[in-house]
Amino acid sequence: MRTRDYRVSMAAAILAEGLVKRYGSVTALAGLSLSVPEGEVLGLLGPDRAGKSTAVRILATLLRPDAGSCLINGLDVLTQPAQVRAEIGVSGARPAVDGFLTGFENLELLGRLHRLGRRRARSRAEELLERLHLSEAAHRPASTYPPGMRRRLDLAGALVGTPSVVLLDEPTAGLDQRSRLGIWDVIGERVRDGTTLLLATRQLDEADELADQIVVLDHGRTLARGTPEQLTRHIGGERLQVVLGNRAETQVAEDLLNRVCGGQAVVELEQHLVHAPVTSGAQALVELVRRLDAAGIEPVDIGIHRASLDDVFRKLTGQAVTPTQAEEEARR
Repeated sequence: MRTRDYRVSMAAAILAEGLVKRYGSVTALAGLSLSVPEGEVLGLLGPDRAGKSTAVRILATLLRPDAGSCLINGLDVLTQPAQVRAEIGVSGARPAVDGFLTGFENLELLGRLHRLGRRRARSRAEELLERLHLSEAAHRPASTYPPGMRRRLDLAGALVGTPSVVLLDEPTAGLDQRSRLGIWDVIGERVRDGTTLLLATRQLDEADELADQIVVLDHGRTLARGTPEQLTRHIGGERLQVVLGNRAETQVAEDLLNRVCGGQAVVELEQHLVHAPVTSGAQALVELVRRLDAAGIEPVDIGIHRASLDDVFRKLTGQAVTPTQAEEEARR
């Protein structure tokens, strides 16, 4: 997708223009521009080392860019860092919790630092522990928490002060599905209440579920931006795909699919899957069924596949989406 000219709006809660960050000869960000209207979710989607975490750290006042500017609620991240920190909640790629304190004490302390007052800090801690399924472990030292629980506690910490802007870096990496859905519910509630969210993720379903707009990054460069629907619509319409019973049938089906679709058939031998782009899906499907029947082949599955964010990600970055090492470790 050709990246259109992107001009940020002064009404946006998060503004960034031309962010550049280099580490020696490596360019982590190459002129990133973002605009997130108040109460919306922007998904930064990309593979490992795409520049997502660098962008989050700059917006969180933890890292200075080599070039560019950024504002949070009209406050300059570079010249007004203290004021910016009062506006934001942050959950980084690695959970930042105090292992010597219990989960409850971690959140209560953060609440006091946000000047909620003792009573409100305690009630807010209890509320978030319940919401993120941590109540049973609330009074255990955080050092005893497995990685997934530490992640949830860190996320709770980002929400303690009910910030107007929340920056999340891989918020559900390593979590089980129940915990992920719980996080999504909490994020949805905050956005409905007017919170603006920047979500850095490599989880396609997460971006699709939560983001109003998506920016696809790779090696510090913006490859595409738009709504999930715009990205999937642009990337390639429909594909006719068929699953066969064995390798021999797969090879025959490849030839038939090339004839029906005018070439461009792709074979995935391990799955006995063959697919190709089509413009008249229903017509091509009927023709392929007729040809398979004439060849004496009964497919395991056959149908029209519409493009998804997975297809977008694969085409733009050249990578399939696979769990990171950190995610695998956190699931153990």
